Amino acid sequence: MAGRLEGKVAAITGAASGFGEGAARRFVAEGAKVALGDIQDERGEALADELGDDAIYVHCNVTVEDDVAALVDAAVESFGQLDIMYNNAGIVGAVGPFDTHPADEWKATLDVHVNGVFYGVKHAARAMKPRGTGSIVSMASTAAVVGGLGPHAYTAAKHAVVGITKAAAAELGQFGIRANAIGPAGMATPMVAAFQFGDPTKVDEVIEALKETSPLKGRAGLVEDVVNAALFLASDEAGYVSGHTLMTDAGQTIGALPEGVAFTEHIPMLREGGKTGL
Repeated sequence: MAGRLEGKVAAITGAASGFGEGAARRFVAEGAKVALGDIQDERGEALADELGDDAIYVHCNVTVEDDVAALVDAAVESFGQLDIMYNNAGIVGAVGPFDTHPADEWKATLDVHVNGVFYGVKHAARAMKPRGTGSIVSMASTAAVVGGLGPHAYTAAKHAVVGITKAAAAELGQFGIRANAIGPAGMATPMVAAFQFGDPTKVDEVIEALKETSPLKGRAGLVEDVVNAALFLASDEAGYVSGHTLMTDAGQTIGALPEGVAFTEHIPMLREGGKTGL
């Protein structure tokens, strides 16, 4: 089914690689015009050139409010409107035990993930409210709902993204604007490759490693899995979905494990006082 975003305009942060690049390509294939924001200028400009008249690139550091505002303004000025804001930009950020976390790294991590999403919601709302429609999608994580699945600053920041999403959905619904988030597990992206192997190009190695740890036998989490979630939430197919965090984690956050569950064989019913059976 093609044309799911026909006639729509999207702004995407962190659009030069990973989930953002995948979303940019898919959104254009589905009929959208896209404004690509990133700090990786060479990659971003090359992607915009490849996508042609359906895309523009704008340098956008999401920790700088004026940059996010400029990305939204460029989308409206170039394509006439803003229908979708995909707050995708992210980093691994500060890593280590609480007692060794440098305060400046903690603040910088939250600046990207929390302030960057806030600026995206703020300026998307500014553009969307007069038209009475829009979809805001923000990147959360499995670390947004469970402790211990990510570094401390990242976990705190992603919990905040879920909170921002709920607050935005509650406030902006009266203007016809939906707000949702996506909660991926560790997926096969350049960022994860850099974290695990020290090399962002080793995505194939990440895929093989994830196959061993995935709750879905032999199935790694891929960029396309998150892109599909973003496409659904951005599209009119999710027209009555707001305030939701869509997990793309193969069930990890509900307790699914690679080895399956413990209760795989029937035993007589366990009752009071050590009795068994009916």
